[in-house]
Amino acid sequence: MSKTVFITGSSGFIGSNLAKRILTTEPDTKVIGLDNMNDYYDVRIKEARLDELQKFENYTFIKDNLVNKALINSIFEQYHPDIVVNLAAQAGVRYSITNPDAYINSNLIGFYNILEACRHSYDDGKSGVQHLVYASSSSVYGSNKKVPYSTEDKVDEPVSLYAATKKSNELLARAYSKLYNIPSTGLRFFTVYGPAGRPDMAYFGFTNKLVNGETIKIFNYGNCKRDFTYVDDIIEGVIRVMEKVPEKKNGEDGLPIPPYAIYNIGNSNPENLLDFVQILSEELVRAGVLPADYDFEVHKELVPMQPGDVPVTYADTSALERDFGFKPHTPLREGLRRFAEWYKAFYME
Repeated sequence: MSKTVFITGSSGFIGSNLAKRILTTEPDTKVIGLDNMNDYYDVRIKEARLDELQKFENYTFIKDNLVNKALINSIFEQYHPDIVVNLAAQAGVRYSITNPDAYINSNLIGFYNILEACRHSYDDGKSGVQHLVYASSSSVYGSNKKVPYSTEDKVDEPVSLYAATKKSNELLARAYSKLYNIPSTGLRFFTVYGPAGRPDMAYFGFTNKLVNGETIKIFNYGNCKRDFTYVDDIIEGVIRVMEKVPEKKNGEDGLPIPPYAIYNIGNSNPENLLDFVQILSEELVRAGVLPADYDFEVHKELVPMQPGDVPVTYADTSALERDFGFKPHTPLREGLRRFAEWYKAFYME
């Protein structure tokens, strides 16, 4: 049966890959995409992603902002989405320190507008939204000392405003699931990377600096570990989660038990930043982005930890494996190789 999927942040890294996957594999499904195409990073990348999506007849693109409540309501009234995937957000830990307004508007007010639209999609006996899936982040684990990070852990100590907004999304979604019986699933993504990714992410920023002959700064003197997750693994996880809706049922008091879930999606294999930089540099040389005789040592600087950063991210994905039979598995070298090849083609050919 044909469905309508509404994806916010549809020209973003994860959103565009998700939309393309659905449009390619499920031609009877309509995808409605919303993105404000802002210039937080190189708009050419967003435009290239959008160009790919607009080749599909069953893709409808709307350029606007989540904060526009009237527009969000009109999208729900016009298209009656069966599944909503909220990926639009102001991302980035460090940017949240200097530009907090962007996070409050997009991540809190924008997400509230989505929740309200989902709530009212059931008005007048309509079938409404079957499943709300939304992006959270590994950042919610903040200063937790226990690793790997489990969704059972308390996450009450955010170390950035970005993390606080993502934790707020989870709390808001749970409240709406309880009050209005809206099935919702939050996904805590762990350091997503790959071709046509976000230039503010370390692997992309390092590449830009190395290409320009600049020095790259490796924080915490290289003693950081990140659970790098290749974008295709993220998309496979999102697709499986979308298709399995949390069950609606009532408790002993006759009131709804919130049809609500949270999952980690990570590689469950944290990599040391120095090892990561070494692999990245080798793949950049292999792809011809950098010359074979490039001297990496003179372009590396070990520096202290940045405010808002954490020393390690490490996903416990046992719940994802248990409920969906899936575990991210793409090796770091393979993922960075695909990124390096894309970078060469996009910027240098």
